[in-house]
Amino acid sequence: MKKQTVRNSAFRLVRFIFITIIGYLVYKSLLSEILTRKIHIFLYIFFWLFSSYLILPFINKLMTGRYLPDYFIGRARTSDGLLGDPINLAFIGTEDELEELFIKSGWMKAEPLTLKSSLRMIVASVLAKSYPKAPVSSLFLFNKKQDLAFEREIENNPRRRHHVRFWKTPKNWYLPGGRKADWLGAATYDKKVGFSLFTGQITHKINSDVDQERDFVLESLERSEQSVSIELVAHFTTSYHGRNGGGDEIFTDGSLPFIKIENK
Repeated sequence: MKKQTVRNSAFRLVRFIFITIIGYLVYKSLLSEILTRKIHIFLYIFFWLFSSYLILPFINKLMTGRYLPDYFIGRARTSDGLLGDPINLAFIGTEDELEELFIKSGWMKAEPLTLKSSLRMIVASVLAKSYPKAPVSSLFLFNKKQDLAFEREIENNPRRRHHVRFWKTPKNWYLPGGRKADWLGAATYDKKVGFSLFTGQITHKINSDVDQERDFVLESLERSEQSVSIELVAHFTTSYHGRNGGGDEIFTDGSLPFIKIENK
């Protein structure tokens, strides 16, 4: 663990030095003599977009593809391979049952992430305008993005919301210990919009206590019209502190609830 921490720190330092040097060289060789102070701001914006959305994701994908294991470790991943949110829910049942359970529990099904929905999300966030079915960013598990996502907007403001992503598990796939689940989920609470620590991209920042959000989801399901059984497996994974793909601090006790609609 200590060796991994040192390696991560060294990687972040190398990445920072690399971006600083590249930016300085581009500025000195191409732009320093032709730019006036009045348009420096446009250079800064261009460099931020270029590094945050192209260069840093490329470096992250290169490094994570080499050093992170390509098997289930209880974490989703970002599109550039960084470890994302913890897997903290498991569901047994069909897609229709899962969707019905959450809709009847007061959740909204998130719209797919498209250019149109992304632009609407940006406008709604800036203007604090309600968008209860706003899309969620793509996280990956089993080498695919989430199959379903549900959310609850807070005070008609899309910058703050409860949300959970679900991935369909592969056929005949087992969790550690031989347990089975048809769906795995990651529930987190978006508290505001900010910048990713690892790339500088604009993203939602989540509450660090992901167990609290897991418990919120369970309480909402228990209060629904559906009759559900919930088996909480304590310490399914080792408890830990860490950061998600946006650099937000997270901590969990490692417990995993298995949820199933009871037959009436």
